[in-house]
Amino acid sequence: MTSNAQAGSVSDPRGPAPGPAPVSVLVVEDDATIRRAVQLALERYGYRVDVAADGLSGLEAFRAGAHDLLILDVMLPELDGIGLCHRIREESPVPVLMMSARGDALDVVAGLEAGADDYVVKPVDTAVMVARIRALLRRATFGPDDPAPEKPGRDRAPDHILTFGDLTVDTLGMEVRRAGVTVPLTPTELRLLLEFAAAPGSVLDRRRLLRDVWDYGWEGDTRVVDLCVLRLRKKIGSGRIETVRGFGYKLVRG
Repeated sequence: MTSNAQAGSVSDPRGPAPGPAPVSVLVVEDDATIRRAVQLALERYGYRVDVAADGLSGLEAFRAGAHDLLILDVMLPELDGIGLCHRIREESPVPVLMMSARGDALDVVAGLEAGADDYVVKPVDTAVMVARIRALLRRATFGPDDPAPEKPGRDRAPDHILTFGDLTVDTLGMEVRRAGVTVPLTPTELRLLLEFAAAPGSVLDRRRLLRDVWDYGWEGDTRVVDLCVLRLRKKIGSGRIETVRGFGYKLVRG
């Protein structure tokens, strides 16, 4: 009698193992043509895309679904993109990419001050947008590559706990505390702080930070760095990161 369970012929009754869930993106854009074009472009790259046509609908969609990344237009009816970004930042560190029709300096600055991680200028180049999205997602999911250090002695702090005055940075737990109180940081702010903490007292120029924190393989806008440093200072103490005029920034040791 020939067995029906020949090698390689047995199917798993549970079906194939599910693959990873697609990245979920929420696009909030009032122009129907642009909204549809961005949606189709991102879906071609394998993203799952939800859309909203105004700021209030965007806020409802954000609260209703678990999105990995948000793309917000600056000029929106009901609630503009700046206000929407403020509301989102009160509730979540989810990566936010702003879209500006003109690339106007005031729009860009206002978006970044509201808590956006990066921005693109319309009309949007799909390749640039996808590259920015991938960089933002890498920052949102990065973690330590090294194994946990050996348990320290009684009088020795763990190697992964870095202390700068009243600020402590846990590079394994990805947690920041100031005077013992947890400091909520966005993934971009945390990665920026880790760059400074890895070289305390050393001046890091804006181009290096754009490359290492924002993953830019091209010339980027250094205002992104300046505004993120400003937000970070508000959270960890204005004197903790020092500006070295003409060069960049450094983390103060003591």
